[in-house]
Amino acid sequence: MVRDSAIVAYRNLLTILRVPTLLVTATIQPLMFVFLFAYIFGASLGGSQYREFLLAGIFTQTVAFNAAFTTVGLANDLHKGIIDRMRTLPMSRLAVLMGRTLSDLVVNILALAVMVACGYAVGWRINGAVMDAVLAFGVILLFAFAMSWVGAITGLISPSVEVAQSAGLIWLFPLTFISSAFISGETLPGPLRTVAAWNPITAVSAAGRKLFGNGSPPSFTPARGWPADHCVEYSLYCSLAILAVAVPIALLRYRKVASH
Repeated sequence: MVRDSAIVAYRNLLTILRVPTLLVTATIQPLMFVFLFAYIFGASLGGSQYREFLLAGIFTQTVAFNAAFTTVGLANDLHKGIIDRMRTLPMSRLAVLMGRTLSDLVVNILALAVMVACGYAVGWRINGAVMDAVLAFGVILLFAFAMSWVGAITGLISPSVEVAQSAGLIWLFPLTFISSAFISGETLPGPLRTVAAWNPITAVSAAGRKLFGNGSPPSFTPARGWPADHCVEYSLYCSLAILAVAVPIALLRYRKVASH
C-alpha cells in the first residue's frame, strides 16, 4: 500500500509539473488574501499587530481551500476513466486516495513556504521557540491532510468536474469566515459566536498564533472557553476526528464508484 500510494502521489505531482498553472490557486490566491487583509483592512483593524494576528488564519484558510485540489483531481480522474484503469491493476484500493491526498499535502507545503516568505515581507514574525513553530506547522499540515479527505468525498460524490469545482467551495466559505481566522470571534452575534468558538478553523488558527507567539491587536476581545484555552489540543482532536470519519466514508464511496 505504501509503495502504491507513493507511485500515485508521484503521478499526481508529475501532472502539476507539466501543467504549472495548477499551482496558481495554491500560491497566488493566498498572496492576494495576505495583501488584501494586511493592507486594505489591516489599517483599520490594528496595523502591524493585525498582520501578526492575520497570518496564522491565512495559513489555515489556504490549506482548507486547497482541499479543492483533491476534490477536482479525483472528480477529473473519475470522469476520464483513470479510476477504472487503476481498478484493473493489482494495487491497493486505499493507494488511489492516499496518493491523491499525499500529493496535495506536498502542494500545501509549497503554499505554506510561499506564504511564510510573503508574511515576512509584510512584517509577520515567528516570536516563539523553534520547536513551537515546527509544531505549529505540523498542526496546520495535519489539518490540511484531514481536509483533503473531506475533499476526496466531495470529488467522489460529484456527478461532474464542474459540479466538483463549485461544491468544493460551497461549504468552505462559511466554515472559514464564521471563525476567528481573520477577526475576533467575540464580535459575532450569539449563535455565530458559538459556532466560531468550536469551529476547527478557529482552533487551528488560534493554535498557530499561540505557537508562533503572535498576539492579537488591543482592540480584539480575547476568546474565552475551553476551545480557546486548549486550542492546540482541540485542533489536533478536530483533525483526528475528521480523519476517523472521512477516511472510511471516502473508501466506501471509492469502492462504490469503482465497481460501476
